[in-house]
Amino acid sequence: MNRENKRKQYEKGYYKTHACKDTFTCKVCGRLVVPEGAGSDHRNHCPNCLSSLHVDEEPGDRASDCGGIMEPVGVWVRKGGEWCILHRCRRCGKISSNRVAADDNPLKLMAIAVKPLAEPPFPLERLEQMAQLGGYTTTEIK
Repeated sequence: MNRENKRKQYEKGYYKTHACKDTFTCKVCGRLVVPEGAGSDHRNHCPNCLSSLHVDEEPGDRASDCGGIMEPVGVWVRKGGEWCILHRCRRCGKISSNRVAADDNPLKLMAIAVKPLAEPPFPLERLEQMAQLGGYTTTEIK
């Protein structure tokens, strides 16, 4: 890559309109991450641990000075069924959403998705008590 093209790569908004073909080493798990296999032109997180770096303020702008690790904290489903990962920056707390890539670790995705069910903010015994107060039996809830 010549110097002029390299300079263009770092201009504001370059990655909004150009595919990111960069290979990088994940700062969390150490895996070498390649753009092939993502299913899109924009690889923005590690397919193994699903972590990312806080480099953007808006997708593709590379305007963030934070540089903190974006840890996967949840998933959500877009209209049409496409899954997205919610990332939260460990350094500044910013939350962002990224589309799931084709080669993302399905076990890690499912672990993130079921975590709220596995660790509810109240004792599970309260569900049965609340059901009885509402006039339900536990078999009717199922």
